[in-house]
Amino acid sequence: METIKSIVHWLSYAYYLYVFGYASLFKVFQKQSMMQSMDSLGFNKTWTLGIGIGELFGVVLLLIGLYKPEFKNIGILLLFPFAVGALTAHMAHQEYHHFYNSLIMCVLSIVLLATDKQFKITV
Repeated sequence: METIKSIVHWLSYAYYLYVFGYASLFKVFQKQSMMQSMDSLGFNKTWTLGIGIGELFGVVLLLIGLYKPEFKNIGILLLFPFAVGALTAHMAHQEYHHFYNSLIMCVLSIVLLATDKQFKITV
């Protein structure tokens, strides 16, 4: 069971890093298709760059987290609101082809924290 949990965690981590990695870089480097998509959602260039920089910071924390696990969890907690925001924005604009990735990122945020050995929630 522990092996399956570890496999799920690291596969989720890889996909999480991939999606947020390319999304943040597309925003920061102002890829035309990303800029048009963000503009259609109501985000101008300044907001798009701000979102991209925030996501990129979270990705850097995820990468540092490979060596210092507490940074990985901070990165996930930082990126979770971006995932929820993307889900909300795509749902509000009925962009269902982008909706699924956002939904998966929301779910994977919880999966990553729940399967992490270093993260505990106490009540």
